[in-house]
Amino acid sequence: MHGVALLLPSGEASGTRRPSRLPVAAMRPLARRLARAGREEGLVVHVVHYRFRGWNGAAAHPARDAEWAVDEAVRRYGDVPVCLIGTGMGARAALRAGGHPAVNSVLALAPWLPEPDSAAGPGSAPEPEPDPVKQLAGRQVLIAHGTNDARTDPDLSYRLAERAKKINRQVCRFEVHSDGHGLHQHRSEVTALAVDFMMGSLFARGYSR
Repeated sequence: MHGVALLLPSGEASGTRRPSRLPVAAMRPLARRLARAGREEGLVVHVVHYRFRGWNGAAAHPARDAEWAVDEAVRRYGDVPVCLIGTGMGARAALRAGGHPAVNSVLALAPWLPEPDSAAGPGSAPEPEPDPVKQLAGRQVLIAHGTNDARTDPDLSYRLAERAKKINRQVCRFEVHSDGHGLHQHRSEVTALAVDFMMGSLFARGYSR
């Protein structure tokens, strides 16, 4: 075993019901593509299942689940590098959990990064500060966001990337021009980008220009 990729599905702003199966199913094609690309390197790929369907304000339940998943990967596979790959709310969870010692890289696709005080749902504690970035120091970080995303604001991921870049030069953000939240219009290019980033981060392959 030489590396682990943990995929973090999207979700909702709030909700303590069991998660829908649809976001997990939506991650499986990417999981299969990553597994094929890294098979010879000994890559293991898992899609993380959350306890709850919502972020739930300051509780940040998916981020806690992501940290648990990294702990479990270390328990199962030992001292191997972990790449966190998330979409939407899962991308936010990946960025938040990126400070785990076993994580060496984070790929955030169309991350949901709400303005402070706007992310808490009913019964959830508010989030008075912007999302932290200090935990990303020393990690390879790639953010990709469609310029026409109507569900998660690309300007907010740009602002986070700007803040993260000040403490970590290994932060890169791609704008996928004219694409929406699901990045369907340029799916093959985004998938190739994800594969290239994961292989370069986990296995020291040269990144494609």
